[in-house]
Amino acid sequence: MSDIKTPRINWLPEPEDHDYPAADSYLRIIYADDRVAGMVAKLKTAAVIQFKAKDVFRASQLSLLGVSNLHVEKDSLKIKNGVSLSPLLLVRDEVNGKVVIADGYHRLCAIYEFDEDALIHCKII
Repeated sequence: MSDIKTPRINWLPEPEDHDYPAADSYLRIIYADDRVAGMVAKLKTAAVIQFKAKDVFRASQLSLLGVSNLHVEKDSLKIKNGVSLSPLLLVRDEVNGKVVIADGYHRLCAIYEFDEDALIHCKII
């Protein structure tokens, strides 16, 4: 049994303002411009809900980035220092049967390193 305590993950009540333009930029790579504006508008009004980190990873079909990644390392430090994280922005891609992480991939990877069962705060459409 380990004596190492898993840090508590703190969350902001809503995504930060800069998260929406980041999601918009990423989504425009995947979807047509005319669809993305509507997606981002829906994300802004969606409620913040929770899913386990391991379930978001499985649904996204993405690989886990290690703590050697600069952005993951920065988010890991935030967690260790008790800094609140911004909720993830997720889009259901029902055609391909997965979830697109429009914003928050590095935060998810950092959290997973601490606790794969941690509840991820997110908005999903």
